[in-house]
Amino acid sequence: MSKSFKKYFVLSVLFIFPIVIYLFFASGKNNFALLPVLTTKVDDVKNWVTFSKEPIQFEDKITVLGFWGEDLSSKKGDALNLNQKIYKRFYQFKDFQFVMVLNKGQQNQVQELKQELKSGVGTDLIKWRFIFGSDDQIIGLFKSLKTPLKLTDKNSLPYVFIIDKQRNLRGRDDDEDIGTLFGFNAESVAEINNKMVDDVKVILAEYRRAWKKYNKITSP
Repeated sequence: MSKSFKKYFVLSVLFIFPIVIYLFFASGKNNFALLPVLTTKVDDVKNWVTFSKEPIQFEDKITVLGFWGEDLSSKKGDALNLNQKIYKRFYQFKDFQFVMVLNKGQQNQVQELKQELKSGVGTDLIKWRFIFGSDDQIIGLFKSLKTPLKLTDKNSLPYVFIIDKQRNLRGRDDDEDIGTLFGFNAESVAEINNKMVDDVKVILAEYRRAWKKYNKITSP
């Protein structure tokens, strides 16, 4: 083996090997990453009053959950951010839904909001769902998330949460900014873009893999 060949071989290994290793682990992260479970068995909402008059539930759905209480008029910016950055991108996934929790009596304001969202983006809003409850119902549902966050005196907050099909709260337990990330601040376009989009992708990919695996097992 000539010296020049050895030289180029060593240089190739030094440059190419790290790239191969990086691609291997990057591929593994994308294919096998799971979004951590932070709270199990969040309360369901099957018996709540709904805007559509049809029952809504968390079980067997992937849900983006928000609490707007009596504060809907000040949440239009949050709604537009979520609609543009998250809903419009993912709503065609079969079991995906947005569920916004409001105090009873907010039905007219919801209709106005839906009109604004529809005219602003032109997206089918069929997966935007609104439920109405008493103060006690809303507080009880929020407490079942078991987060350190707090509702305002209007039963609202800017954060939204990811609930999986088993009614578990998903989030990050190693967030670079705050450690444990229970929810995403819908007022912050940067947080939605830099964190929430990625985490919704991860959980949807998780269920796609599970669905494909199930089909392989059950197919003849």
